Amino acid sequence: MRILSFCIAGFLLGSCSNVKDIYDTPTFSKNNILQAVIEIPAGTNKKIEYNTRSMQFEIDKKNGVDRIIDFLPYPGNYGFIPSTYSDPDKGGDADALDVLIIAENMPTGAIVEILPIGILKLIDNKELDYKIIAIPVRKELQVMDPKTFDDFNKRYPKAKEMIRMWFSNYDQKDSLYVKGWGNEKEALAEINKSLYSKN
Repeated sequence: MRILSFCIAGFLLGSCSNVKDIYDTPTFSKNNILQAVIEIPAGTNKKIEYNTRSMQFEIDKKNGVDRIIDFLPYPGNYGFIPSTYSDPDKGGDADALDVLIIAENMPTGAIVEILPIGILKLIDNKELDYKIIAIPVRKELQVMDPKTFDDFNKRYPKAKEMIRMWFSNYDQKDSLYVKGWGNEKEALAEINKSLYSKN
C-alpha cells in the first residue's frame, strides 16, 4: 500500500493518534519512499499549519485573526517533509522543509508517499524558503506523471510557470522573490541536507 496512512481528525483540527508528534514521522516510508504531511489541501485559501505545541492542525493567526490567503487558492496540496529542519544558521526559516504536491485535493493530516520532481528556490524576508515540488507515487492520485524536472519543464511548462507566479504573488505583504529552480537531484540533496537526527 503506497499511502502510509490518512490521519484525518477533522479539517482544521487533528493529529494522528499513533504518532506522538507528526513532525517526527519518518522522512521515508517502510517502502523507503519519501513522505509528506499535508497541511493545506489544494484549492484552499486558509493558511493551515501544524502546531508543534498542541500537536494539532490549526489555521494560522496574524494579530489574532485567521490568516486567509487574499489571492487564488493553493494550486496544490501544501505541507512539509517530516523529520526535516531548515537551519536558520544556514539561512533557513527554522521550519520543516516545505512541499507542494501536484494532485487533486488531499485532506489535512494525510501522509502520502511522493516523488520530488524539482525545487523552487525562494527568498522570503532574507530567509531561504525552498519549496519541494512533487507528485504522489500512487498512480491513482496523480493528475500528471513527470518523473524528472526536465520532463516537467518540457511537458508542463505552463504549470511550472503558474506555480512560480502563485508563490511570487500570493502574499503581497512579504518581501519575497524567486531565486530560481532546481531539478529533482537538487530537491533530494536539499531534503538530505535538512534531515535531523531524530529521523
